Amino acid sequence: MAETRGPVSGVVTDIQRFSIHDGPGIRTTVFVKGCPLRCFWCHNPEALAPQPQLQCFPDRCIGCGDCVDACPQGAHAMRDGAHRFDRSRCTGCGLCARTCYARALVMAGEVKSADEVVEEVLRDTAFYETSGGGVTISGGEPLQQPRFTRAVLAACREAGVHTAIETAGHVARDRLLAVLPVTDLVMMDIKTMDPELHRDATGVSHERILESARLVGESGTPLIIRTPVVPGVNDTVESIDAIAGFAAGLRSLVSYELLRFHMMAGSKYAALGMACPAAELTPPDDELMDRLTAAAARHAIAVTHT
Repeated sequence: MAETRGPVSGVVTDIQRFSIHDGPGIRTTVFVKGCPLRCFWCHNPEALAPQPQLQCFPDRCIGCGDCVDACPQGAHAMRDGAHRFDRSRCTGCGLCARTCYARALVMAGEVKSADEVVEEVLRDTAFYETSGGGVTISGGEPLQQPRFTRAVLAACREAGVHTAIETAGHVARDRLLAVLPVTDLVMMDIKTMDPELHRDATGVSHERILESARLVGESGTPLIIRTPVVPGVNDTVESIDAIAGFAAGLRSLVSYELLRFHMMAGSKYAALGMACPAAELTPPDDELMDRLTAAAARHAIAVTHT
């Protein structure tokens, strides 16, 4: 029996079509808002908070002043011909962004119904069929919006589209169990097996994450474990060896992926009025990534790296 999507809605930051990095084949990736982790290297800071937020890009501003008239909170002003924005006054209503055709003001996060999202995903069904692709729900954390995520996945699967989620795994057991029946692939991050280091780097313990990985493994749902290789956090053979050893014990493991840290999100942090904690970090070089990959492969699992 078909599931009823009904009026279920979620807060979405982006719907990225023709994605090739979020699962097999050509995919449409739906990025949702809200995440319980605070990884200092996060490259999607606009997806951390659950509510819509205003992004401000001063270099795009043409000085028209329309935002000043549109904002009921007085958060915008023109002084000496230049735009000034007082973020402390902003309530995230988005009225100013609607007037800004130069896109100097852009909302991060929009409420969309599951029906709207599914309709957009299904536009590219032909590409999924020829490439072995599908839809991926990412974020943020998809299971911070469990009803919305399940509704989109269920409808897409009913339409014959391959479904996947990218999750940090720090979620309640019942939320994960609710989406597994409509999910064809789970991609889950494990940052480190060191509990104190994990808490320092992400703000949360790793216990629930490891429990989630075991749960997916026992369910039989195909699972890809991923590790963002971050300088000073897990960029050692010992750290990757420990994660790979854990991953090797997961029954439904498909592969283990090492993702090279990059810091291309600096402009996103600035647009949100946030400091970028990882701005000074240097991405791991090829030689190190090769050594880490070799260390993980010793556990007789498929390993790739970017």
